[in-house]
Amino acid sequence: MERVSGGYTPDVTLESLPAEPLLGREYQDSPEVVHERLRQRHGAVAPVDLLGVPVWLVLGYPEALHVLQNDAMWPKGIQHWRARNEGRVPDDWPVAPALEAENMMARGGPNHGAYRAAWDAALKPFQDPGHPQTRRLKDNIRRTAKDLITLLAQGGRSGIADLAAQFSRPLPLMVAGELLGASGSLDDEALMDIWRILDAGPASAQASERVLAAMGRLGEEKRSRPGEDFPSYLLAARPNLTASELAHELTMLMGMIADHGGILIANSVVEIITGDGRARASLSAGMIREAVNHVALRKPPLANFVPRFPMTDQRLGEYIIRAGEPVWIATAATHTDVRFAAGMSAHRATSTRAHLSWGAGPRQCPARELATTITTLALESLFEQFEHLELAVPVDRLPWRSSPFVRGLRALPIRYQLRAGFDIPVVPATDRRAAGERTAGEEQPVPAATLRQFLTSLVTGKIDPNSF
Repeated sequence: MERVSGGYTPDVTLESLPAEPLLGREYQDSPEVVHERLRQRHGAVAPVDLLGVPVWLVLGYPEALHVLQNDAMWPKGIQHWRARNEGRVPDDWPVAPALEAENMMARGGPNHGAYRAAWDAALKPFQDPGHPQTRRLKDNIRRTAKDLITLLAQGGRSGIADLAAQFSRPLPLMVAGELLGASGSLDDEALMDIWRILDAGPASAQASERVLAAMGRLGEEKRSRPGEDFPSYLLAARPNLTASELAHELTMLMGMIADHGGILIANSVVEIITGDGRARASLSAGMIREAVNHVALRKPPLANFVPRFPMTDQRLGEYIIRAGEPVWIATAATHTDVRFAAGMSAHRATSTRAHLSWGAGPRQCPARELATTITTLALESLFEQFEHLELAVPVDRLPWRSSPFVRGLRALPIRYQLRAGFDIPVVPATDRRAAGERTAGEEQPVPAATLRQFLTSLVTGKIDPNSF
């Protein structure tokens, strides 16, 4: 199809354009190559095939910012999707469970502001630097990180380990468990199902049912016996939440903290070790939060945002997007748009915070400060306790997940050398405890036994991290 001045002819629709399949081996291993090819062919917005369904993918930074900042014109909410309403999206489309979730991230409509206010109130005790719970949470993150390193080091002061399975996944899972106030309602399967949903695998619908049921049980426990945790604070801010609505919100928190947090930690390690030097320079200068900012810019955990649907026909890039067509924003691609990237220097320890990794506008991620804190403390622990960290495989052989939402690793094989001053207490094989368990005299509640067993097995290799 020939381009014309000002874009394409008005009769062009999403369904009429040839759409390149987005998810494939090339995209899994080198999404930047796919993004650049699409940019060369289509400009700032490209038609792609997402597991058999045509969607628009936004590659341009100004275009993405326009969509994100104009929530009324480009709302979320799968109810706006014209093709789905007309029966042209398969009922068993594996991406659907994540988009159909009735949570604050996916929900459209005028009630979003009220839900967002409730989220902000529920997260404040864990994100306000002056709040006692924030200080306790930070102390627990540091202790958990050290405990995980101790478990990892049972194999020796130097060696090879899977840092994803043994550190970057368990740490935010424990944080999520603490935020949720889990006391037996959260089981191992719920943790693994979060990954199944976000990877849009063939079992995503069943995984969604199971995790919602687990979160529903936890939510109702908090409704009857509130505590100092996120579900209780959320109910205090919005007491009329139904059991189903509460379950969806808690599932979203699990995804944001447990999955996205683990991805950000692992991506940070990879970027510091193999990146262009900016994250490493920030770390060397003692600016760990700035190193995390570099990683959010270069390797954002959320690769593609939940789609928006224009209320009326809108020109975006060189195309006219019809009302009700799905528009996905490719976060990493927008950061390589020359209109955004041209002013950034590879030699600066500090960088712009105008990236879109946390979103923009009224729907910017409510947990961005918490995610940054978890990652910062995790990296602080790692690079304080390890003398040397390097990849155990070439960077182009790292096993990336195939997901329409996230850009994360299935495994992170590293060679390590502990610092000479790190003491390795012997943990008896019959009584190994995962990070996060405390003695009876400590303030924080003991997580569920199933959660501790899962994390211990994951860290010590009894559970294969690639089995889900």
